[in-house]
Amino acid sequence: MSTPRSAAPAVLAALSNLDDPLRRRLYDYVTESDAPVSREQAAAAVDVGRTLAAYHLDKLADADLVTVSYQRPAGRGGPGAGRPAKLYTRATTEMTVSVPPRDYELLARLLVSSVEQDTSGAVRAAVNEAALDAGKRAAADTGGDLLAALRGCGYLPHVDDDGRINLRNCPFHHVARDHLDVVCGLNLRLVEGAIAGSTQHDVHAELDPRPDRCCVVVHHAASAHAHSPPPPGPARP
Repeated sequence: MSTPRSAAPAVLAALSNLDDPLRRRLYDYVTESDAPVSREQAAAAVDVGRTLAAYHLDKLADADLVTVSYQRPAGRGGPGAGRPAKLYTRATTEMTVSVPPRDYELLARLLVSSVEQDTSGAVRAAVNEAALDAGKRAAADTGGDLLAALRGCGYLPHVDDDGRINLRNCPFHHVARDHLDVVCGLNLRLVEGAIAGSTQHDVHAELDPRPDRCCVVVHHAASAHAHSPPPPGPARP
């Protein structure tokens, strides 16, 4: 959900919370975590006391920059289990403000609609090529660091234990909801460009849509080969 332009003063007030260096570090920790985090986890991550971390986390929650949920520790329930722990996770609400007013999302929707209406495929090919070049430039700007390039593009990359890179955020989420095919193809080419421009050439990108994250994942080449179906054997008489 995006924030209407009429709410600009409220958005400015909310975003001003990130001016505080400690609050920004806590916000970054929550948004980059792959699961909801507790006050204790957040405090340990930024090396402050639990009470101070809780104060700043609640300020972020009051500003709708993070969301709050409650959960008891695994294996504990019923009478005597204590109060559920307060957990924090990144908010899905998108906040933008422009002074003077601009509407880049409208421009994106118009351009994507033009791609869809071009039956020759030339416009889509040109857009995908531009996305590939943009990914290469993003990698070059980071000295070939793939994760930094993906982070700079807004993907919030997270590396699993098996080396798979999940992209926990789609930078084009609002446009993608109505133009999934075009935007997913653009995402794929952008990530492929970042890989091509990086120093990490043992990985490859593929489409693997999942809820609440980008439709692209990045696998190690060896891992992807191991999971690919075997080639067909000779036909039996």
